[in-house]
This record gives sequence, structure tokens and C-alpha cells, in this order.
Amino acid sequence: MSAADTKRIAQLNDLCRKAPGVAGGIFHTPGIRALPDDVRSAIAEKVETYDTFYADNDPYGEHDFGSFEYEGHRVFWKIDYYAPDMEHGSEDPADQKQQTVRVLIPFP
Repeated sequence: MSAADTKRIAQLNDLCRKAPGVAGGIFHTPGIRALPDDVRSAIAEKVETYDTFYADNDPYGEHDFGSFEYEGHRVFWKIDYYAPDMEHGSEDPADQKQQTVRVLIPFP
């Protein structure tokens, strides 16, 4: 994968994270759905504003994973890349228009 593709993937992932449901899908795990509305909202805001990417937690430079502490609990989030049929992985995560549907998954 080229550096330009990696940069494009990171940009698309940042957009997905900052505008979930608009620039990509979002799937809430049972653990997230079980939380009170105000806690889910606070976690969503932390995911949307997350910008702590460095070599140890983002080795490929794609901005597709993160974690943080919230009220004493470790919260993780991940962006997965699917083909438009949502049954297979995307062959080209840099191609948002033709190849890739992004899904943001936060989980405790």
C-alpha cells in the first residue's frame, strides 16, 4: 500500500469517527448499549475527538483503532472495512466511493 493510500485511509477513518452514522456505519456492542444514555454520549464524544495516535497504537498509520479510560473503565473503538455487500472485507479501504463501507465499533 502506498503512503498516499495510507494517508487517504486515515483521513476517511477520521471522518468516520468524527461523523459516525454519516461517513460510515456504527455498531454498538451489547456492553455499550447497556450503558446509560449520558455515559454512551460521553463515550461517543471521546471517540469523535480522539487524536492520540502514535506508532505503538497506530502502527500502520490508518487511525482505525483507539482506547481510553472513562470512569475507571477501559473503552476501545475500532473501524472495520467492508465491501458494499457488508458480507466481505473491502479490497481497497482507500476507495470510499466504490469499495468500502466503514463501520465504527466502540466496546468496553
